[in-house]
Amino acid sequence: MKIRTQARRESILDAAAGLFQEMGYERASMNELAKRLGGSKATLYSYFSSKEEIFTAVIRAYATQHLTEAAEELATPVAEKLPLDTILMRFGERMLSVLTSDNHALSVYRMVVGEAGHSDIGMLFYESGPREGVEKLSVLMAGAQARGELRAGDSRLRALQFLALLTAEVEVRIYQRHAEPLSVARVHEMTRGAVELFLAGAAPREP
Repeated sequence: MKIRTQARRESILDAAAGLFQEMGYERASMNELAKRLGGSKATLYSYFSSKEEIFTAVIRAYATQHLTEAAEELATPVAEKLPLDTILMRFGERMLSVLTSDNHALSVYRMVVGEAGHSDIGMLFYESGPREGVEKLSVLMAGAQARGELRAGDSRLRALQFLALLTAEVEVRIYQRHAEPLSVARVHEMTRGAVELFLAGAAPREP
């Protein structure tokens, strides 16, 4: 029996990422992937049970792992002791650092946008990262409302509003053919602007 290795799994994901970006999710096949890897479909199925599972793994590896890690940090004991604006800054800078400098992640985002209208790729993408970020942010917003740091309201809507502000200046990069990386200082500036505007709009109103 052949032993599965992490290196082999990573080589499969690397080849799959290129295949999906070149052919799209619907046209890509396990046969073509096996051909490019120089192996058999049996080998692929020993690592991944379906094309959908491979695609989900590609999404996590190349486009949403940073979201998952940033979301997990929101609920750590250290984060719970920090001011709300500091927590939002940390989350925002980690998220934007990928959207402004990682071409692999941008390529996956572009592919999802292009395929979402005629397959389940959009929801596969959402379930593989963004959903957890929204949920963890919602919990953070609910706690901030309970402490009187934010005005009472729908905590999930607050999370979505913050994310919209955070990505307002970088969303266009998904549609650009060649998006130049942004500096750390620029990412900090954009994140600070989003955090300040969000807190100004969601702050408790004076009696």
